[in-house]
Amino acid sequence: DAVCDAIIDRGEAVTMTALASNRTAQISDAAMRRLVDQSRRVAGLRAPLTRHPRLNQDLAQELYQWVGQALRQSIGERFRIDDARLNAAVQQSAAVAVGTPEWRAAPTSRLAENRERAEMERRLVDKLQAAGQLRPGLLVRALREQRFELFEQALAALGGFSDAQVRQAVRAPTAEALYLACIAVGVDKAVFASLLVEVRKLTGGLPGDGGWTATPMNAHSAARAFRQMMQNPAIV
Repeated sequence: DAVCDAIIDRGEAVTMTALASNRTAQISDAAMRRLVDQSRRVAGLRAPLTRHPRLNQDLAQELYQWVGQALRQSIGERFRIDDARLNAAVQQSAAVAVGTPEWRAAPTSRLAENRERAEMERRLVDKLQAAGQLRPGLLVRALREQRFELFEQALAALGGFSDAQVRQAVRAPTAEALYLACIAVGVDKAVFASLLVEVRKLTGGLPGDGGWTATPMNAHSAARAFRQMMQNPAIV
C-alpha cells in the first residue's frame, strides 16, 4: 500500500498507468479511489481501471462520467450504472466548474427576462426551420453574437434533440456530449474546437475539461451516440 501511495503521490502518468495495469498489485480501496480521481487528468489510466478487479460499483459510477463511449460500454457490462445518480453528479460537477456550490435561482425579474428572450429565439428558430433555412452555421453566428439561448434552441431543433438534452450536454463535466450533438447536426470536426471556446466564454467554462476524444464519425453515428448518452436527461 505504501508503494502504491508513493506512486500516486508522485502523479507521474507512466508509473500510475503501470500500477493500474498490474492486476496483482495490492491496491487498497483508498488507492483505487485516488487512481480513479487521477484518471480525470490522465487519460491512459481509464482503460486499465475499467478492467481492474478492484474497481467497485461506486468507483465505476464515478469513472463512467469522463470515459468515452467504448469504455462506458465496458463498464456497463460489469456494473449497473445508476442514471439518476449520474445525472446528479453531472449537475454537481457543472456547479463546481462555474465556482458555485450549487445551481442558484436567479432573481424573478431576470428569470422573466430570460424566458422572454428564450421564447423570442425559439420563434426565430421555428421560422427558419419552417422556411428550410435553419443551418449549422447559425450555431457559430449565435455564439459570436453572444446569443446563447439561440445557440441552444438551434442545436436542439437541428438535431431533433430535447431542450433538456442540449442543456445537459452544455453543462456536462466533459465536452463529449456537446461534440456528438454538434457533429450530428453537421458541424465540421475542425470547427468544433473554436465553437467550444465560444461556448465556454458564455457559460463560465462549461462544459468541463474532463477527458474526452473527438472521435471521427458521421452525423448518423454521432446522433445515435448522443441519444444513447442522453437516454435519461437531467431537467436543469
